[in-house]
Amino acid sequence: MEQIEYATIDKDLYKQKTIIKRIEALFLNNVGKIVTNTQLVEVAKDPITGKEPENWHQRLSELRTNYGYTILSQRDRCGLKLGEYLLVSIEKREKINKRVYPSKECWKKILKRANNCCEWSEGGVICDLKEGDIDPIGGGKVKLTADHLQPHSYGQVVDMDNPDDWQALCGRHQVVKKNFWNNKTGKLNIKAILQSVTVKEKEEAYNFLKDYFKE
Repeated sequence: MEQIEYATIDKDLYKQKTIIKRIEALFLNNVGKIVTNTQLVEVAKDPITGKEPENWHQRLSELRTNYGYTILSQRDRCGLKLGEYLLVSIEKREKINKRVYPSKECWKKILKRANNCCEWSEGGVICDLKEGDIDPIGGGKVKLTADHLQPHSYGQVVDMDNPDDWQALCGRHQVVKKNFWNNKTGKLNIKAILQSVTVKEKEEAYNFLKDYFKE
């Protein structure tokens, strides 16, 4: 990756009322520059009390999924380190559709089944992060939220009272799932899946495609 400048922080610029607006301002003031976890934490702090919020990393996820910003991480670009992020442009993608949630009683049943843990399964391995745990990758305390098992874009009726139609996910895996599915077509987002796998798996996919296209 070409040499990219790191972002700088002027605390006087980040006194917005909400965490997400302060983090958004940091990226917009440093388009094309690398923003680090340390800088994100500093900006996310309450400008009056200096208190660090528990779930600042989820606000970062929302900038991608709800606001439509393309913020790259180690998953997206070779050369970026763990905890480094890059906003490549101020251009936004189209926002996703409004979420639907299960009923309160249904959510209680989901949490009981999940033992208050994230139910995300990848390669047969369950995330299993418990509500209130510290996320070892995303940072901050885990907050479980309800996720409909099938993408809403399939057009099926959402049953808000059937726990079998839902799963409990941590904030990080909510974002991962959104990245795996195209919200408009309901089709797999192959690029996002390839971004999430190991280098060895990327090489296997690359060799498969070379063989497929006879290159």
